[in-house]
Amino acid sequence: MPRLKSDIVIKNKKAEFQFFLVDRYTAGIALFGTEIKSLRESKASINEAFCAFGGVNGRELFVRNMHIAEYSHGSAYNHLARRERKLLLNKRELHKLQSKVKEKGFTIIPVRLFIDENGRAKLEIALARGKKLYDKRESIKEKDLNRAMNREKLRI
Repeated sequence: MPRLKSDIVIKNKKAEFQFFLVDRYTAGIALFGTEIKSLRESKASINEAFCAFGGVNGRELFVRNMHIAEYSHGSAYNHLARRERKLLLNKRELHKLQSKVKEKGFTIIPVRLFIDENGRAKLEIALARGKKLYDKRESIKEKDLNRAMNREKLRI
């Protein structure tokens, strides 16, 4: 019997405001048991997280500074809240990301953390380029215009 899709979705709301999102990838995460239990309780934050290459020969991708709260019923074997977690992507995707990150201005940021229909934790990451201050101002203007247009539509 297929499982129902989980409604647990943790978003990085500032990502689209601070960055131009160029490419998106969905990666698995290597987690401990207490971490996945804490995720199922929606006790995680990816607002300050970023991704970086490291590990053996610098060919593995890790998410750093992602906060997953300690599991409330965990024992002495509970996990650290802000440990480095390995992302699971195939070689082709890793190679493509690594070559893009070497270019000036590109970085990899987590955008969305969710649990898929098979019960596995997935992290949607994006290859991003930082916005300048004037780009952020344009984003705010655009959002305000859309909000005003939607109000006019509701009035009519």
